[in-house]
Amino acid sequence: MGWWDSGDGEIRVLIAPDAGVSERGAGHMISLRHPKSGTATSYLFVNDGLQELQWFKQSHCSWFLGDYVCEDGSIYTSTPVDPVFIMLPIFEDARMKKGEDPGKFRQLDEIMFVDGYPGYQHLLGISEKSMCIVCEVKEIGSTKFFRLDDSKVLAWLCKKVERLKQTLLTLDKNYAAQDEKRTLADVVLMLGEYLRNEPWMELLCNHLRLNLQELTVKAVDQYSSTPDTAPQPFTQENGSSGSVDKKVAKIGRQAKKLKPETNSRNIKDMFSRATRSRTKPT
Repeated sequence: MGWWDSGDGEIRVLIAPDAGVSERGAGHMISLRHPKSGTATSYLFVNDGLQELQWFKQSHCSWFLGDYVCEDGSIYTSTPVDPVFIMLPIFEDARMKKGEDPGKFRQLDEIMFVDGYPGYQHLLGISEKSMCIVCEVKEIGSTKFFRLDDSKVLAWLCKKVERLKQTLLTLDKNYAAQDEKRTLADVVLMLGEYLRNEPWMELLCNHLRLNLQELTVKAVDQYSSTPDTAPQPFTQENGSSGSVDKKVAKIGRQAKKLKPETNSRNIKDMFSRATRSRTKPT
């Protein structure tokens, strides 16, 4: 469990895997484009790994942090996400593909410069290792140039489909009982939460002989039936700052003592006052 200062003077509670807190006790909360919607979305970058931030809100909830109360009772969780999903859209845009033309080769520092999103600079160190699996790479002297390759992206997506399908079969017996094509469609829908319809969902569905239009209708039905309390990506629209670039510290070992807000009350004092009022002689 960890915490971060949201920049508005309040502390937020973050539940993350052990890898979510580095040996130095801090990670970076960065703002990147969501790979599907393009909306400014918050991610946690720590230990050369990327985690997506999910936001879950219930009414009338608060957190007890030591002796203090955090008024925002939302639950923020972070889970690992393959950085290829996140970088795929900017590599697609960077090659400037037109028609049958495969597009241009570009240097990583050019590709990773996204106006208004300095958070991508944090990913520069892992971008080569992550993206070489889906890119053609050319070396001229000591300089490397990258261009997204459709066939490599498709091969990578097919591996994701197979891995996720096998995982679902072991996690839920209902998937083992249902038709394989239906399970395949469910898997593609899950991956579709991170993929643009054009070109990647179209490419994947054509390869797997699935109807993208039918899947889209199914996705809309599932979304409309999802409760409002379901976890959501932490975006600028639901509370994240569009210029997020903050450090995340750990709370498990109390990296530093939390300071109360100016209008917050110490819980011990509240209880002690209540006790004194009950024991006061009449």
